[in-house]
Amino acid sequence: MRLSSLLALLRPALPLILGLSLGCSLSLLRVSWIQGEGEDPCVEAVGEPGGPQNPDSRTQLDRSDEDFKPRIVPYYRDPNKPYKKVLRTRYIQTELGSRERLLVAVLTSRATLSTLAVAVNRTVAHHFPRLLYFTGQRGARTPAGMQVVSHGDERPAWLMSETLRHLHTHFGADYDWFFIMQDDTYVQAPRLAALAGHLSINQDLYLGRTEEFIGAGEQARYCHGGFGYLLSRSLLLRLRPHLDGCRGDILSARPDEWLGRCLIDSLGIGCVSQHQGQQYRSFELAKNRDPEKEGSVAFLNAFAVHPVSEGTLMYRLHKRFSALELERAYSEIEQLQAQIRNLTELTPEGEAGLSWPVGLPAPFTPHSRFEVLGWDYFTEQHTFSCADGAPKCPLQGASRADVGDAVDTALEQLNRRYQPRLRFQKQRLLNGYRRFDPARGMEYTLDLLLEAVTQRGHRRALARRVSLLRPLSRVEILPMPYVTEATRVQLVLPLLVAEAAAAPAFLEAFAASVLEPREHALLTLLLVYGPREGGRGAPDPFLGVKAVAADLERRYPGTRLAWLAVRAEAPSQVRLMDVVSKKHPVDTLFFLTTVWTRPGPEVLNRCRMNAISGWQAFFPVHFQEFNPALAPQRSPPGPPGAGPDPPSPPGADPSRGAPAGGRFDRQASAEGCFYNADYLAARARLAGELAGQEEEEALEGLEVMDVFLRFSGLHLFRAVEPGLVQKFSLRDCSPRLSEGLYHRCRLSNLEGLGGRAQLAMALFEQEQANST
Repeated sequence: MRLSSLLALLRPALPLILGLSLGCSLSLLRVSWIQGEGEDPCVEAVGEPGGPQNPDSRTQLDRSDEDFKPRIVPYYRDPNKPYKKVLRTRYIQTELGSRERLLVAVLTSRATLSTLAVAVNRTVAHHFPRLLYFTGQRGARTPAGMQVVSHGDERPAWLMSETLRHLHTHFGADYDWFFIMQDDTYVQAPRLAALAGHLSINQDLYLGRTEEFIGAGEQARYCHGGFGYLLSRSLLLRLRPHLDGCRGDILSARPDEWLGRCLIDSLGIGCVSQHQGQQYRSFELAKNRDPEKEGSVAFLNAFAVHPVSEGTLMYRLHKRFSALELERAYSEIEQLQAQIRNLTELTPEGEAGLSWPVGLPAPFTPHSRFEVLGWDYFTEQHTFSCADGAPKCPLQGASRADVGDAVDTALEQLNRRYQPRLRFQKQRLLNGYRRFDPARGMEYTLDLLLEAVTQRGHRRALARRVSLLRPLSRVEILPMPYVTEATRVQLVLPLLVAEAAAAPAFLEAFAASVLEPREHALLTLLLVYGPREGGRGAPDPFLGVKAVAADLERRYPGTRLAWLAVRAEAPSQVRLMDVVSKKHPVDTLFFLTTVWTRPGPEVLNRCRMNAISGWQAFFPVHFQEFNPALAPQRSPPGPPGAGPDPPSPPGADPSRGAPAGGRFDRQASAEGCFYNADYLAARARLAGELAGQEEEEALEGLEVMDVFLRFSGLHLFRAVEPGLVQKFSLRDCSPRLSEGLYHRCRLSNLEGLGGRAQLAMALFEQEQANST
């Protein structure tokens, strides 16, 4: 009974037990077979005692183990040596050892530097990362926008030798390929860049149009310098030690022939015109030949054209090749659009899923009413969407040119589609709409009044609506000067007598966010006294401010809070900045702030990164909290279904009890980051254009941002700054301000009272109270 009951319990697990037993048995049997066949060759290779050894295999295995076995290197710093901060490279590309693809060197002369070399620079400079010009003229006058290297000797062999030496010394570690050409050569830059991108960088290559040496064999060839030639980085590194010897031993009147002989004699490498399936194609242009009429296959597919006798011929060649590339691009676009149409029919959506224009992203689909992209209405003379908020302003400048181009393009496309049956002539633009779609580009909808002319001469007025799209092109990184976060920021705080009570809170916040973490920043207090304040026998209204500043200096040793006293009846921001500017060096980075601002480390870093000396000034837009009387603080979250809470300001601390909300105050421009040198330059230009009484009147109605905007050539960067959160306060709008500043001040106070819903609720409650 017990046995039968035990078997009944084990019966469900019997298949599992039998499977495990069978698997273990087969595994043991297989191991015995392997051991019986003989010794393992891998074990024999490492050399067991008593067995044969293979030294090569031992070395290979040992090297693999040494290369790939990780090692933990403990960090140790000698306490007796001073700590040295590790300096990181400026760009991550330098730290990773990455290199640019192609550098172009142009050999020029005194006679052609200002003509042919300038033509080369205007046609191909924007296609290459770096373009250098080498001349033997000493003290050559450099044309604008060109980097010229003068060697001081115009002998051909010397010029070529010094050019190669300069490329090796200054750019040998930064580029993979070096293209050397003459200034009488036109280069099709996109094709040359594509050629360099298809070649392997780990080979010694001397590529160009091959020419035979006089009296030499067929294998000894050099690359003709008139058509340019390509040198690999590895070949330049190997050639460098032989340049001095070649310059003394080889005599030649041609620099390209001298280089070819040097490479053959020292390294045994000759010129080739084809490598890895890529052929270097060139075309020799006959004298007095018109590029517009040249249609041979060799010309159409050439990388380089030589000789080019004058600058106008260079521009004509560039025009012809640009037109060819444009036609080729349009042809490829049409082929891709045809393929997209064919493939779209196989998709579940069918032709309904085909966007217009074909191949471009579909229009942006908003998910809420806040994401709807609005259209801007315009006519040929006016636009009804103005930057200053005006309902109507003249259409001028780039906007007028943009609208004119859109109308001309629409007329051109209509004539291309309907000719020769119909020919359209524009009479006027009835209505125009445009909007910017971040997924596609600028969209246009135009209502045109046209005059249609048939082949028989009949005329008729037609009104037609057309839609156009200016698509986004390839995104490019704008070159910007290098900036660093290590720059010291000089904060400037102008204080009026009415603001003295709020200054201690600012100083305590400054100590907590700047002095405590030891940020690289200083503070200057600009105390503005009235005509009858702070005089003899009168109490000092800033006595409390000075006491708090002195207390902070005692609490934080090494800290100095400077203050300047100014007496002014009608203080102007520009006049106050003039006083501070004279007290600091020209390379000082100023952060002009207010007593209601709380700048923290993130704000200071963005000030350092966005203010660029000689290039850009930064004026952030702070977040202004609403009036707490109209927008009380939020209560704890209510039950489900009670509705969403009002928006809170960015960067607000929830522990302090976040206010009901606020808005970014676009009307205020009291905060700004700029360099002293840029301010002095703008101020000098203002003084030069406005003199005497006119300057005095202008200073009353200008802020620092207006000075940069009107009297400086810098870029003015205006962006929202979520780190600058200000408590609600009513600005003192002095009647001495100009009409524009006074209007902005009043508008800032009114918009800062509260949101539309909060203001509506306050009016409703007031009407309810009045009615009862």
